[in-house]
Formats: sequence, structure tokens, C-alpha cells
Amino acid sequence: MSLYGALLTGVAGLSAQSEALSVSSANIANVDTVGYKSSQTRFATVLASTVSGGASEASVSATPVQNVAQAGLLQAASSPTDLAISGNGFFVTTQSATNTANLFYTQAGDFAPDGNGNLVNSSGYYLLGYPVTTAAGVTTVSSTLAPVNVAALSGTAQATTSITLQANLQSTSAVDAAYAAGDMTAGNVQPDFTRTINVYDSQGGSQPLSFNFVETGANTWAYEVDYTGNANNLTSGAASNPVAQGTLTFNSDGTLANVNGASPATGNLTFSIPWSASSGLSAQSVTVNMGTVGSSNGMTQFDSPSTLTNATPNGASVGNLTGVSVTSDGSVTAQYSNGLNTVIYQIPIATFANPDGLTPISGTAYQKTLNSGTAILNTAGAGGAGTIKSSELEQSTVDINTEFTNLITSQNAYSAAARILTTVNQMLQTLDQIPA
Repeated sequence: MSLYGALLTGVAGLSAQSEALSVSSANIANVDTVGYKSSQTRFATVLASTVSGGASEASVSATPVQNVAQAGLLQAASSPTDLAISGNGFFVTTQSATNTANLFYTQAGDFAPDGNGNLVNSSGYYLLGYPVTTAAGVTTVSSTLAPVNVAALSGTAQATTSITLQANLQSTSAVDAAYAAGDMTAGNVQPDFTRTINVYDSQGGSQPLSFNFVETGANTWAYEVDYTGNANNLTSGAASNPVAQGTLTFNSDGTLANVNGASPATGNLTFSIPWSASSGLSAQSVTVNMGTVGSSNGMTQFDSPSTLTNATPNGASVGNLTGVSVTSDGSVTAQYSNGLNTVIYQIPIATFANPDGLTPISGTAYQKTLNSGTAILNTAGAGGAGTIKSSELEQSTVDINTEFTNLITSQNAYSAAARILTTVNQMLQTLDQIPA
């Protein structure tokens, strides 16, 4: 190796150790950065033959490599929108809430609502998810990613679709053998037992339904269900009543035998409330569970006074948004003051064939490359994707002890490389002083 070759090798050593020092410094600076992946310096020999033809001469190069696939420890956080991924994958994000064309991938899940309610992390990346809508009991998940917004939600209500009844009809009530369908609604027959149950309409309003019963024979009762609210809410006004009518039969032991003579016997009846167009209400079908056939867990006929033990309609009045939660499969659920919970987004997890091939960018985020492969979006916990942990954050993968050790090593190696330069310089000066 010539003196000048040694000089170049010393310079290469200084450059390589400077790169190593820069990598260690960056790691130390980001020891508390959420989702940060530590880097390491990889040194490689560079033969002089590849540069100047000297087969025995060697130099060095340094390349920083980030360990993107390495997972950091998960630490508890205070907000339900602080998210971490347990396992493989990245959150899908964008740098603009109005433009989702350019996608970025991150494990920095410290998301919080911005002024418009969009979830954005501390580096300015907006979380993307698939919007979920529910109408008429049918849930639809969009196939188009959109910013997850937790503020563009007003109150919500749920129409009653089912009622559970528990009541006793006194077996020794006077039998009205002349009863004809509709007589109780028309006022021609006085019910033996009547109770009003309020149900919820599609707008969260409370609507009264009167359940009327009269004994028409041994172990046989007629029932009529009347809407007793504003008659204009029904398609034909008061003429729409009764909205339901039929018969109940009981066994000799007082347990429920059948409803409406169904075959096979059943304890359920279903009817529709014919809301008028002027009411602005959606069509509403209600199923009434009167108990299990052959059991006394619903409607019964014993020789004791008629009484309503329990009436439980589902549905809810209008409730205000009180918060959101995120489940392990990425479902973002809105929680309301009326007890309703509604899924509003599905957060996907992006996985790559080679996550270490991703290109890092500012803000602890990454972009796909040919080396990383195409992003595959899966439901959290499916297809190799990790699960989502709410109220947790992934910590930096930096090991501070290792980095301090690397600093000492780089410092010593840098000093040694500098010593090469001073030694070569002295030798060149000696050579220069030889008389001509």
C-alpha cells in the first residue's frame, strides 16, 4: 500500500466513523420518540483494486440501516385513541385530511382529534380507516379509505324492534264469548286487562302502544294492540288501529300454549306500525316475545289478579356522543349517553413482505418501495396482521446502553483513523526532506 493509499484509507475511516457517530446520535436523540426504530451502522470493506487497482489495499465504507421490523415495548397511555400494534403491521396514514392519494405507514399511534375531529398523530399524519354505516339493521363497510373522524357525529337513536312481555292474565275473568275482532278498539268490549308500553320510533321519540286483553273462552284470550298517540302519525289515522290483534292460548297448568294458532306453536308475534309519510318516521316492525311455549317465563294464566310483571322494549331515545373506543380488530366505536354503541370506522393494518425495505421519512413514517413490496391491508388480527391495543403506545426500540457503548467505540476508532493521517503526514514530510 502506498503512502497516499494509506492516507485515503485514513480518510475513509474518519468518514465511516463519523457516519456511525451520526447514527448513534440520532438513536439517542429519539430514545423517547413513539414508534421510533433504532438504526445501526454496517461497515463493509472496500478493496483498493476496485478503486485504483491495488489488490492488497483495503478501505472501509459505512451504511446506516434502520431495523423497521423490530418491535418496541408497549406502554400504557391515557387516551383511548392512543394506539399500538401488537404484532406485525403499520397504521395507514396520510399527510392531508383532504387528500388520501399518498399513503404513509407508521407505528407512531399517538393519535388525537384535530380541530375538525380527525385523528392525527404528533407528527401530523392522519389515521385512515374504512367508514362503517348502519341503516335498517344492515351494516356496510366502505371500500374507500378516509380520515377517521370522531367529531362529525351528532346524537343517535334506535327504533324499538322487540318487546319482552311478562304478565299474568287472571284465569277466572268473565268470558266474553260474543267478542269480535276489533271490539276493544271500537269500545264495544271492555278489556279485562290493559297496559300501555312506550316504544321508540326511528327518530328516538317515545310512542305509546296499548296492549288490551279479554278472555273469550277456556284458556283462550284475544289481544289487540292500539297506537294511542297522535292519530295523524298513522297512515289511515285512527282507522289504522288496532295495529295488531290475535289470540293467546294457555295450557291447563297456566303456561303459554301458543300465539295466533301458529304451527309449530310459538310465543312470538310480529306486527308493523303503519307510520304515515307526514310523520317522517321510518317503517317499523316490532316483535313481541310473550315467553317460551310450555313455560311460565312470559305470559301466564293463573287464578291471581292480572298484572304486568315486566315489559322490556329495546331501542333508545336520542343520545349524545360521550366518547369513542377502539377494539383489538380495529373497530372504532362511538359511545352515546343513551347506552348505544355504534361502529363508525374499521382501521386496517398494512403489512409488507419486507418491512426493512421501506423508506423512512420525517415523522417516524415510511413509504413503500420496490424492495419492501406492496402494502397488504388486512383487518387487525387477520392475514398475519397484528392486533390493535387501545390506550397503549409503542416505545422507541433504542437501547441507550448499547448506544453509549457505540459512541465510545466510534470515538476510539475515529481517533485511530486520525492517527493514520498524522503518521502518513510525518512520513511524507520525512520523504520531502530527503536531499535531491
